Amino acid sequence: MLHGEYRQTRLPDKPHERVAMSNSPVVDNRADVGDAELSEISDGVFAYVQPDGTWWINNTGFVVADDRVVAIDSCATEKRSRRLLSTIDNVTKKPVRTLINTHHHGDHTHGNFVFRDATVIAHDACRKALITEGLPHTAPVAGSGAWGEREWGTIHLAPPFVTFTDSVNVYADDLLCEVRHLGMPAHTTNDAVVWIPERKVLFAGDLLFNGGTPFLLAGSLRGALAVVGRLKQFDAEVIVPGHGPVGGPEIIDEVLDYLRFVQEVAQRAHTAGLTPLQAARGAELGRFAALSDSERLVGNLHRAYSELDGSPMGASLDVRAALHDMVTFNGGRPLTCLA
Repeated sequence: MLHGEYRQTRLPDKPHERVAMSNSPVVDNRADVGDAELSEISDGVFAYVQPDGTWWINNTGFVVADDRVVAIDSCATEKRSRRLLSTIDNVTKKPVRTLINTHHHGDHTHGNFVFRDATVIAHDACRKALITEGLPHTAPVAGSGAWGEREWGTIHLAPPFVTFTDSVNVYADDLLCEVRHLGMPAHTTNDAVVWIPERKVLFAGDLLFNGGTPFLLAGSLRGALAVVGRLKQFDAEVIVPGHGPVGGPEIIDEVLDYLRFVQEVAQRAHTAGLTPLQAARGAELGRFAALSDSERLVGNLHRAYSELDGSPMGASLDVRAALHDMVTFNGGRPLTCLA
């Protein structure tokens, strides 16, 4: 029997009907977003989905082998990461020997240190970015005050110590897990996906958000359009996004539609001489208004403008200035974060 602060479900048999995309708007100041949900999406392959998938509340997963566990990402806070580790322990007493980071952002890496005996694997640029960004109280995003005070816990920096440039294969017994970088910056400079071809399962990291606004401030709009489009080559039936419910290939098209929307807004507003904040305030979100964290449009426009000005994909931006504009767009209130 499973115990702990999560719910276990098994998804229906028809892959494309497994989880409908969430289109409900997210409201500030929610007191309780519910427990994490553990789903066995294929035999021995689990998705750990943390509601409500907004700022710093990510998804993870793990694969249970005969004598070990392969885990995919940790969580933002010490408490959430220890809760994840406890969940794995309640499913199996086998040790987590491998931890794959899909990118460097703290909601996917701050908890690496709780996986004491695991080999931590990620893209080479993930290690560099994580070391540069540092602990949450010293990182520019935390120092901006955009989310107010957070209870991170006692976090120790634990960057990946096995890295790759293009791809690396990880095996859970004979089950192949392909860890791939798709060639260019997108959500960040160091995104990786975990593809399990035998099961047609894809862990997409933050290349995909389901029900939430995609975010490109640390990556590239041009690169994201290409990389997210390349996700279709996997022909996945089950996709675990970095945030939001598990779904199918329809998530890819939803994200691509949003990215094209950002591109169109950026091109018109940049030509008109508007700032990213002005452009976001004047944009008609349409169906994208239903996505959580709509203020990310401002950060996405900062990134799009830099590329329109000729900066290379993934070039450094003034993160604090962009976050300040996002808070302003949000009515001067700190951004919603229940981590």
